[in-house]
Amino acid sequence: MKIEESNLKGCFVITPDVFEDERGYFFESFNAKTFQELTGQAITFVQDNQSKSSKGVLRGLHYQRGAHAQTKLVRVIKGKVLDVCVDLREGSETYGKHFSIILDAIKHQQLFIPKGFAHGFVVLEDDTLFSYKCDAFYNKASEAGILFNDKTLNIDWMLSEDELIISEKDLKLPSLESYGVK
Repeated sequence: MKIEESNLKGCFVITPDVFEDERGYFFESFNAKTFQELTGQAITFVQDNQSKSSKGVLRGLHYQRGAHAQTKLVRVIKGKVLDVCVDLREGSETYGKHFSIILDAIKHQQLFIPKGFAHGFVVLEDDTLFSYKCDAFYNKASEAGILFNDKTLNIDWMLSEDELIISEKDLKLPSLESYGVK
């Protein structure tokens, strides 16, 4: 397993060692001991989530506030997404910056997203299965988000806005500027 820190402190790209033969493949998707050895962070996941989406579906940018903030480990089981996270940790040297990566069922890479980050993804292939682990339980009263097309972030979602399928709820999210980032 290879773990590399992204341009955002505490946000890691995990690339597993995949063993393939005529029967198929095998890889270890997470090992707490190895992760702690390579990052210095101990993590306990308490909730696993999975979604299935069509090409063009954009989910995000979401996060949980306060005591219900979540660390996430995200991956694609089938298909392909552009995964994006935004650092919202006040005082962080990368506050207001984002990181994006293509996650797919071929490379099996994962993205470890620490507490204090907003997260979203856009689906690049039909029938994509997206999975993520969380270290805290979802709490509806603590949910928050940032508008996907925020001008300050200027995220390239790889699809034109007319190709995107976005929930009404996500279209009403506030801009990053409302958090004091300009």
